[in-house]
Amino acid sequence: MGLQQVDNLWIGIDRSHLTHYAGSNPPPFSISPERRVFPPPAIETTVAVAYGATRERHPDDRPWIGLCMVTSIDGSTVVDGDSQALSGSADREVMAGLRRLADVVVVGASTVRKEGYGPPSKPGLTVGVVTRSGNLNLETDLFSSGAGFLILPEDTPIANPSVRCVRAGHGTVDLLAAMQQLSGTFAQLEGGPLLNAAMFAADLVDEINITISPLVVGGLGPRVTQSAPDLHGRFELAHVIHADDFLFIRYLRRSD
Repeated sequence: MGLQQVDNLWIGIDRSHLTHYAGSNPPPFSISPERRVFPPPAIETTVAVAYGATRERHPDDRPWIGLCMVTSIDGSTVVDGDSQALSGSADREVMAGLRRLADVVVVGASTVRKEGYGPPSKPGLTVGVVTRSGNLNLETDLFSSGAGFLILPEDTPIANPSVRCVRAGHGTVDLLAAMQQLSGTFAQLEGGPLLNAAMFAADLVDEINITISPLVVGGLGPRVTQSAPDLHGRFELAHVIHADDFLFIRYLRRSD
């Protein structure tokens, strides 16, 4: 493991998981031992390099799936029902960087409603909204732009037949079959906790990118997963970044 700085981010990272992008030329940085995350040596990097691992489609013929979530120190994913209150500028930059790498975003319908998802800024990036009922406003910019599509059971009717659909399962979404219908190499999973739980239960998460916000919020907010069965999935640590009192932690599915 080495110590790296990303702008004002300090990062301990396993370089075996990285691919450096041609043309990137990050400036040099000095190391302050008081801010050390992992022992030296120090190397130069960028956010794109830190998260720019080589990803390939899974042997099950689906994209590599990476979860991206923010949580408080005490484990809540919301403050008064709002995840944005946990975020910060560095967190938003990491999220934007991961979206630039992704071919598709997968997100639950409740998260889309609560956070007002619109079309992504990256051209060509699509957003698959997982819903069992199809109860969504399909006239929003997300869907009218063509960026949004539905992931739903085969027997669920929808109000606007012009919206693209990925259908799998009856009564509930068959998540593996749905993911196998997605093109591209990398799918970013953005919650909410119920969808995360279902994806973990189906063993469909290959990468976990967690931001720990420097807040203790109390309350009864949901965790990263909610209503999941007992799970014992083991992941391996790929890197830790420290910035503005936030921690950015990346785990990868164990290869054994």
